[in-house]
Amino acid sequence: IEADSVMSSKNSSTSGVSLEEFLNIIRKKKEVQLYHNEIRHIFTAFDIHYRGFLTLEDFQRAFRLVAPKLPERTVLEVFREVDQDSDGLVSFRDFEYAMKNGQNEAQPSRSTFGNSGEGCKL
Repeated sequence: IEADSVMSSKNSSTSGVSLEEFLNIIRKKKEVQLYHNEIRHIFTAFDIHYRGFLTLEDFQRAFRLVAPKLPERTVLEVFREVDQDSDGLVSFRDFEYAMKNGQNEAQPSRSTFGNSGEGCKL
């Protein structure tokens, strides 16, 4: 299936993939895998109880270690932003999405708008 997607992304007027194109494809795939592994490593470092999810307490502990002067309110806002389904837990999928997309791509946080959609973040 992956080979099909690689080939379908190629210009149909050429026959095959050059060695250079093939190596570029492999290099990009490795970069993506390395980045995924880095994100997994960070998540695992936060998940000291090996539960497969992060709680607010996990976030607070991690941020106290790496950014001790960061206000508690900011840690809470980050946690809420990363917790995509608002269940009070951050899954690896939530964490990976936040790491890959950052705040610029994230959905508006609950603290950004009131229930009516009006208002602004203070």
